[in-house]
Amino acid sequence: MEKAYTGEKGPVHLCIPFDVLMEEVESFYLPLPDHISPVVSRDIDKALALINDAKKPVLFLGKGAVMSETYPQLRTIAEHWGIPVMTTPGGKGAFPTNHPLYLGGYGLGGSKHATEYLKSGIDLMIVVGSKLCDMSLSGFTADMEPEKVLQFEYDLKFAGKTIQVPTQLVLGDIHSNLTQLILQSGASSKAHEAFASRAEAAAAAASGTESALSAGTAFRSLRSVLPKDAVLFGDAGSHSFHAVQNFEIIEPGTFFFDEVFIAMGAAIGYSIGAKIAMPDRPVVCVTGDGCIMMHGTEISTAVNHGIPVIFFVLNNGRLDMVDKGMSYNTGRSVGAVYERPLDVSLFAQSMGALAYRCHTGTEVERAVQSALQSHTATVIEVMVDPQEIPPILTRLLSLD
Repeated sequence: MEKAYTGEKGPVHLCIPFDVLMEEVESFYLPLPDHISPVVSRDIDKALALINDAKKPVLFLGKGAVMSETYPQLRTIAEHWGIPVMTTPGGKGAFPTNHPLYLGGYGLGGSKHATEYLKSGIDLMIVVGSKLCDMSLSGFTADMEPEKVLQFEYDLKFAGKTIQVPTQLVLGDIHSNLTQLILQSGASSKAHEAFASRAEAAAAAASGTESALSAGTAFRSLRSVLPKDAVLFGDAGSHSFHAVQNFEIIEPGTFFFDEVFIAMGAAIGYSIGAKIAMPDRPVVCVTGDGCIMMHGTEISTAVNHGIPVIFFVLNNGRLDMVDKGMSYNTGRSVGAVYERPLDVSLFAQSMGALAYRCHTGTEVERAVQSALQSHTATVIEVMVDPQEIPPILTRLLSLD
């Protein structure tokens, strides 16, 4: 109970034996601990000196930046010092992707702009809330190593171990430490336009024609219709890495994806719980046909309890990451392609959900518009190009 009230943000499991639950007890008073104010690190001065001295820094944001809800602090730091920003798969959502200082993602689902910037010679990588795991640093090579790392982290075991360069750790509550950094520096927001052309180039590259619907087009179509405060939960699979690469974040804190421990189908349940907690905001589960095979019957839970979640399902008739990974490493794929693919929309209809099957970006937009007006769970099945290579090959290359 004490950890639930005073520990880091996140779930706490309380296990009570069944015989204790069945006992009759007299009413009693249980004093709960007061909230303990986070301790600010004594190393803020060192962090400030490193940032002030940096000639070519980068902000590298992980899932911890999302969990600590440091969105205004990160924007202030980026804009005050003019620091380019990149996010890990789990860190997507910590910073607006349409901001001129945003370089894109790094790791699985990352952008070439982020990779090119790292290769151009970084003197300071400011890591905020990242374990720097293999998915976050997928494709990272020796020529991308910064001269120094400044790492804001709440847990010592994740700090200073992956990138072997001089590292200054700022340990403790990330939100409080970044707030104190801003106070000591007198920083204020002022937008930099140095990277505005990146967004224009990306938009131009996306305007070409395609013979089959790409995942990128599907997510851009989804974004064009969703309100900016819609909350997305990414499931385990290539669909989420396509979202990391292609779905724009307008309002920070609206994209949640665990790139480390997530299991297939987990986001289906996450999104149902989130919609119960946020009934006035659109909630979207980004998932795939393989994940629907795992836990798709949870859609029935949403239908029967009147929970209007939007399930955005990319269907390419295969376990895509498995198929592409095996093909790349062994030259063949075994057991990953369905001879009879799942008809997701029919499956959804059998449980009483509103269902659409989409083959074009326009059909996706119309389906999402209808889903936003619906008072029941909606499943949008998007038939995407089965031959499209998901943005995961940097990890495969790093495993060679």
